[in-house]
Amino acid sequence: MATAGRDRPPVSEDNCVVTACGRSIAVRWLQIAPAERPISRVTLDVGRDQGGEPGVWAALTAGEARDLARLLLLHAGLAEHSTEPVGPARENSRST
Repeated sequence: MATAGRDRPPVSEDNCVVTACGRSIAVRWLQIAPAERPISRVTLDVGRDQGGEPGVWAALTAGEARDLARLLLLHAGLAEHSTEPVGPARENSRST
């Protein structure tokens, strides 16, 4: 499913967010239909940055997409209403 070297399909306003730094984040539904059982995923495509560096993408199951949505909403609320981090720092994010 690599898209390197190819233009991505156009994105409409109803499935794309453009960040303050100009990066597009597109959300799409992807269905792969093998003969025995179709596979359905939600894709998250973070496009090129302003300097032209390639972005990344992920294909999520419906449950993973819901978990991500829940976390995004939780942290959006924290960003709007809190000035202090919640909970202990994660072990792998400690500075040395």
